[in-house]
Amino acid sequence: MTITQQRGDGPRLSVVVPVFNEEDVLPLFAERIRPVLDALGVSYEVLTVDDGSRDATPVVLDLIRRGWPELRVVRLRRNSGHQNALTAGLHRARGAYVVSIDVDLQDPPEVIAEMLRLAETQGLDVVHGVRTDRSTDTPFKRWTAGLYYRVVRRVAGSPVPSNAGDFRLLSRTAVDALVDLPEHLPVYRLLVPWLGLPSGEVTYARARRAAGRSKYPLAKMVRLAIDSLTGFSAAPLRLATWLGCAGIVLCGLLAAVVVGLHLWGNVVPGWASIIVAMVFLGALQLLCLGLLGEYVARIFTTLQGRPSYVVAADSFLDERPYAASRR
Repeated sequence: MTITQQRGDGPRLSVVVPVFNEEDVLPLFAERIRPVLDALGVSYEVLTVDDGSRDATPVVLDLIRRGWPELRVVRLRRNSGHQNALTAGLHRARGAYVVSIDVDLQDPPEVIAEMLRLAETQGLDVVHGVRTDRSTDTPFKRWTAGLYYRVVRRVAGSPVPSNAGDFRLLSRTAVDALVDLPEHLPVYRLLVPWLGLPSGEVTYARARRAAGRSKYPLAKMVRLAIDSLTGFSAAPLRLATWLGCAGIVLCGLLAAVVVGLHLWGNVVPGWASIIVAMVFLGALQLLCLGLLGEYVARIFTTLQGRPSYVVAADSFLDERPYAASRR
């Protein structure tokens, strides 16, 4: 719990909105989300994080802020990426509950009321927004998204809800736990479930982008997938080990074939020894690389500094009930 929350002078709800070159959609976003938040009957702030926009986004934000005192603008010196902008917002949000949402209006702001109600009535620390209808996305986007969640759940072993992006509600406890983690390349759709906090879901149909163009092209989606796999699993490093083992088995089979051909006299002199040596040495190199990768994976995990467990409650450390404990 932060000092702001102890004094009770923070808002009940913070809405974190990463923004990058969104001059077209910002007025539509403000026009739609403000009535929703006003109708909640709780104090709130809308924390927009300008991720180094190069268009008129800063000007539009300043204009909106003049007539909307609950709007708060945080600007980053340079473009740092969506997840890092989201991190900046989470670190600065003052609310007892924090909702993260994109500005493109594909995730409906009206769902925030349901998220808040579910969290308060059931005592949840996390409420995921889950897309039940993605018909507005292209077939390629739907296929790649489905593949991403299947691979992540299988390889990373993280209980990630299908079709749950970065539209979610977090309690102050969850936000403080995330802030305490020493993550340099956070992927929150994996990191939040990793905390193991009480969570729920609300469903909605994904809409089309209200205006402007997507700021998440294929290259960024691939980068997110790579960060997800390398940040939560050592499986890519172990791939070389399995390839080395498969190479050794293949080498044995080829050696048997070569010996058979040699006995039958259907082979060029010297060919057998060269092929067997090449295959064996290649497999041995991959095996050694895989073993080295195992040690690199352990060093990598240690340098990440993730806690071995998370304390759910501690009467002596009541100020931080989810403080990270390290071995």
